[in-house]
Amino acid sequence: MTTETTFVMIKPDGVKRALTGQIIDRFERCGLTVRDMKMARASQTLAEEHYAEHKGKSFFEPLVNFLTSGPVIAMALEGAEAIGVVRKMVGATQPKEAAPGTIRGDFCHMGYDRAAEVIGTMPNLIHASDSPESAARELALWFGDSEGFKDYSRCDAELF
Repeated sequence: MTTETTFVMIKPDGVKRALTGQIIDRFERCGLTVRDMKMARASQTLAEEHYAEHKGKSFFEPLVNFLTSGPVIAMALEGAEAIGVVRKMVGATQPKEAAPGTIRGDFCHMGYDRAAEVIGTMPNLIHASDSPESAARELALWFGDSEGFKDYSRCDAELF
């Protein structure tokens, strides 16, 4: 198994709904290690850079506006096959399609349809890198040259 570091962001709706602790707990319980984490408010420029691959699409501007609407929790998570593990834990991008047991399946509720109408995009609590390339780009964007906290290991590390 390959140890990977991936980027995860709890979006403004997750922070505003006080779900950060429950979400982080899920990642830690499955053996992922938080290597870096911060609460931040994305600037317009940072949000546009983060979602650059969607520039020109109809949902780009609402997505950027949503990301800048409140604080986020940005994290670098490390573990075996972390990118794929996190993506499975997060669930489908569209909350209606997210399976029970996933973060979106458990925490994105029916009222999200109305929220999507109001803000112009579907709030879905969380972002997770979809590839090693995306993870590297997003980690650099949000954390710069930070190496995070590599100088510790979990007391249960040998189990994972």
